[in-house]
Amino acid sequence: MATIKHISSKNADYGAAEAYLTFEHDEFTMKPTLDEAGRLIPRQDYRLDTLNCGDEDFALSCIRANLRYGKNSKREDIKSHHYIISFDPRDAADNGLTVDRAQALGLAYCKDHFPGHQALVCTHPDGHNHSGNIHVHIVINSLRIAEVERKPYMDRASDTRAGDKHRCTAAAMRYFRSEVMEMCHREGLYQIDLLNGSRNKVTEREYWAKRKGQVKLDKENTALLAEGIAPRQTKFETDKDRLRQSIRAALSKSKSFEDFSAALMQDYGISVKESRGRLSYLTPDRTKPITARKLGTDFDKAAVLAVFQQNAHRAAAKTQNRQEHQPQLSKGIQRTKPAQIAPNPDSPQRLVDIAAKRAEGKGIGYERWAKTFNLKQMAKTMNFLSEHGFTSPEDVDAALEAAISGQHTAGEKLKELESRITANKELMHQIGIYRRTKPAHDGLKTAKKPERYREAFHADLTLYEAAVRYFRERGLKKLPATSRLQAENEALISEKNGLYTEYREQKARAAELQKVKSNLAAMLRQERTKEVRRDWER
Repeated sequence: MATIKHISSKNADYGAAEAYLTFEHDEFTMKPTLDEAGRLIPRQDYRLDTLNCGDEDFALSCIRANLRYGKNSKREDIKSHHYIISFDPRDAADNGLTVDRAQALGLAYCKDHFPGHQALVCTHPDGHNHSGNIHVHIVINSLRIAEVERKPYMDRASDTRAGDKHRCTAAAMRYFRSEVMEMCHREGLYQIDLLNGSRNKVTEREYWAKRKGQVKLDKENTALLAEGIAPRQTKFETDKDRLRQSIRAALSKSKSFEDFSAALMQDYGISVKESRGRLSYLTPDRTKPITARKLGTDFDKAAVLAVFQQNAHRAAAKTQNRQEHQPQLSKGIQRTKPAQIAPNPDSPQRLVDIAAKRAEGKGIGYERWAKTFNLKQMAKTMNFLSEHGFTSPEDVDAALEAAISGQHTAGEKLKELESRITANKELMHQIGIYRRTKPAHDGLKTAKKPERYREAFHADLTLYEAAVRYFRERGLKKLPATSRLQAENEALISEKNGLYTEYREQKARAAELQKVKSNLAAMLRQERTKEVRRDWER
């Protein structure tokens, strides 16, 4: 799941950004790490490129641009913006993501979304927590050195002009997140919905508090273990972590807001209140409540009410089930496992064709291993059939056809959504060109020498006429608002995100059932061969 994070900096030393990207730094203090001789330690592996810097390095190019336009001279000015795109650690193994490929994606993203800015693009193969997540750093000078096309999130004329500064607004971050999601879908990488919040929202401050607290706790536990004392706690929890656990525990046994409020107060001393449709929680050790928005989407009013409803339905279903099965208690309650959509990690693998391998020249050692392997896979196949309620090969065939059909249906819907997203993007692009070049077209009407005017503004007039033809071919008499198109695209991308998850599940399901079908056919052939042999021996 790729994420994007933004950090603004008031540091006038642009070289510090490049030093951070190319040399080792302490993850807590952010100070450079030195070797025994007091020298900087270069990072083991990284990719680094610059954009719009000409033949100069990033720092010198930024300083020259600031002097040319007279910007970024005050202490309180934001000198640079730092965006970090972090990919899912599983992308390297499952989807072939490499450092070079991530660097290429970062460069393309920077060119598309931060045009006109001097930029550093650097990719690292691992994160602070050594989870193996490849991530891309994009550092841009806050000053724009060239005029750019208007983007959907830009609401001021200064957002496109050369000599003005980049603004990272809430609308801009929503746009950047939607574009990261679109990039990951296009490249076949893991992705979550970045536009509708997360179930457990962990801020940058909470993340580092947890990291530092865990390091401190590990040191204390090491000292206790050295003295032969077993530590009571091995995992550090922040105040928000404990609050989330308390809320979930209270929610699990509540069927109404009154039950929930009473359980929180009686068991944990936490008060909950609703204001303007939003919930906030006040713990005994605080004077200011924590809003649900800062904890995650699992704790807002809509999610809490949904849990109440689920608990009430579950309680009613248990009561009804108890009444229906009361006379049949002596026979016992029959339980059947629901069919799993996601592939099981212990799902069966294809049986080895021992005869074919023997013909290829495999020895007796391989044959012994293959027989053991096949026996294990046969057992897994039978367990799979039992767990999913399959009683015949026809049932497996029907389930496989349904999975393939579901995969194709989801794939067609994905293509349709992609075409709509692409069409919206192209329309927004043409609207931006139209608005930018319309003054040149209007000037042609009042020009005293139209021919000279057309020669001077040939490029703008050509783009304007192409945009007008584009609108005319699509029957557009009134141009839609780019904000509405962007909102529609965000909704389409969110829908595509959920549909893509369904597509991958159906694809994995079909692959799993295909293995089971193949194994079942091989097992049936072996059984028929044994029956023929027994009949012949008789």
